[in-house]
Amino acid sequence: MSTTDVSAVRASIDAAVDGQTLCDILLRNAEERGSEPALAWKDGGAWQRLSWAQYRQQVAEVAMGLAALGVGRGDFVAVMARNRPEHLIGDLGAVHAGATPVSLYNTLVPEQVAYIVAHCEAKVAIVEDRGFLERFEKVRDQLPDLERVVLVADGAADNDWVLSWERLRGIGRDALAADRDAFEASWRQVKPEDPATLIYTSGTTGPPKGVVITHRNALWTAASVERSWPEPSTPGAPYLSYLPLAHSFERLCGHYVCLWSAGQVHFCPEILEVMKYLPEVRPVSFVAVPRLWEKAHAGVAAALAAEPDERRRKLVARALEVGRKAVRLEQQGKPVPAGLRLQRALFDRLVFAKIRAKLGLDDCRLAVSGAAPISGEVLEFFLAIGLPMAEGYGLTENTAGATVNPVGQSRVGTVGKPLPGVEVRLADDGEILIRGGNVTAGYHKDQDKTAETFDAEGWLHTGDIGSIDADGFIRVVDRKKELIVTAGGKNISPANLEILLKRHPLVGQACAIGDRRPFVSALVVLDPEVAPAWAKQQGLPSVSVEDLASDERVVAEVQRAVDDANEHVSQVERVKKFVILPAEWTAASEELTPTLKLKRRVILEKYAAEIEAIYQ
Repeated sequence: MSTTDVSAVRASIDAAVDGQTLCDILLRNAEERGSEPALAWKDGGAWQRLSWAQYRQQVAEVAMGLAALGVGRGDFVAVMARNRPEHLIGDLGAVHAGATPVSLYNTLVPEQVAYIVAHCEAKVAIVEDRGFLERFEKVRDQLPDLERVVLVADGAADNDWVLSWERLRGIGRDALAADRDAFEASWRQVKPEDPATLIYTSGTTGPPKGVVITHRNALWTAASVERSWPEPSTPGAPYLSYLPLAHSFERLCGHYVCLWSAGQVHFCPEILEVMKYLPEVRPVSFVAVPRLWEKAHAGVAAALAAEPDERRRKLVARALEVGRKAVRLEQQGKPVPAGLRLQRALFDRLVFAKIRAKLGLDDCRLAVSGAAPISGEVLEFFLAIGLPMAEGYGLTENTAGATVNPVGQSRVGTVGKPLPGVEVRLADDGEILIRGGNVTAGYHKDQDKTAETFDAEGWLHTGDIGSIDADGFIRVVDRKKELIVTAGGKNISPANLEILLKRHPLVGQACAIGDRRPFVSALVVLDPEVAPAWAKQQGLPSVSVEDLASDERVVAEVQRAVDDANEHVSQVERVKKFVILPAEWTAASEELTPTLKLKRRVILEKYAAEIEAIYQ
């Protein structure tokens, strides 16, 4: 798209969101679709729902309740809760009171809670249960600005510091009954340039930074995303919210986009339960981080391997072969022969449609992978089974959305093209630069870092190295600061090596090592679901991940995975040695972020002894 075309689209989006805030859009939905469902959650095994009118009424109650606690324009409200209606109600309640909500990851330890809550000087915190409350209590002496904590569940005996969610809403109801105009006056003072939220980065390379996302950023990006969809949005379309709402990816898709398009948000409180929720919700669009797509792919592969009916097993294998062959031709820009198209259509009815239905993605019109690089093999698999899969790219600093592959034209190995109205170019050193209404206002209380990251012409300097092909498709090579520079001076992409290693189903996670080292090595973690099944097939006496990590046959199999990965890289990039670690990496054990990306700094520190042993 030419610069002129981008400017025209940007101007159109500017006009669509001009002068509006999240408060305006919630009011629009409540007035136009008041009785239609907005939020859905499970209680006692049954789905419960709030309409748009009920949603806004509860937001008003919380806003007035917060105001009664002294929360007003310029204040901050921390929210620590799983994906549930109260999280978004509390979020928008703070916004309507003129304050800024700040969602915290559920995995944060007390010290991390203290850092963020103190940094933004939150006046009130909304927490889900007593488990979360305890983390605040342990660091209360470090939070002089935190005046009250609202407890959503588990009940609360009101005291000078804690009150219940119902008590907060009750205070708000009384205030609304006494003076509804005060609520209207409060939210109408909110401006498009005001912060809609602070999103603290998960700190993969250092202390978290608070990214200021304005109302205009939120609505502009939502409108841009909507224009990238293959089909017009349908109000009430089901969406499954399960990634942490403290992460910009979920906040954009599960909050701002659904608010803008009047979608119906279904909450899944635990990320590991998403595969159980999908068949119940059957979302029209679905976003996931690579690790979840990898797990879904591994699950299908394991089910196929365990299929006792040889005829059925061969049928599925043949179908996948046909699907992959067609995808590879499409990726090369070659026509798919008529015979292959017919076979693909037949297998879609006999095999692929059943796989999509089993996953709960049979109604999905757009499936997106983002937040980290995904394996081309995994992406190819989902394209082969007929899922409209698209890899995208974005940072918290550009409200999570910057590029996406066009549905039906997805190019494996790229993150697609810029979203409507967004400009992307490369700096002289290959760094990806982004400009548009999605680029945020900067970092809270950090002018130096803001000036370093956002230049005077409005370009966001992403810190990612990329390339752009002749057709405008963008590839992300690696993080500028995460490139491995070997002792011999060779620049190597660790992400590329890790993707290649994880192509083997036994490898759940991998971290490439080699910065200022004589050669590249890797730390490997077995997939906790695939490894036990593989062990049973091999007749191994133990199936625990801890025992398998040191089993000779497992080591030999991982060596084959390493050998295969090495076939795809240059001599200097090859993994010379590896160690299989005995425990899974999780967000709770701190090797992964809440969205399952590697925390390289943590891994390097935690496994320093194992790494040093490799190079002795």
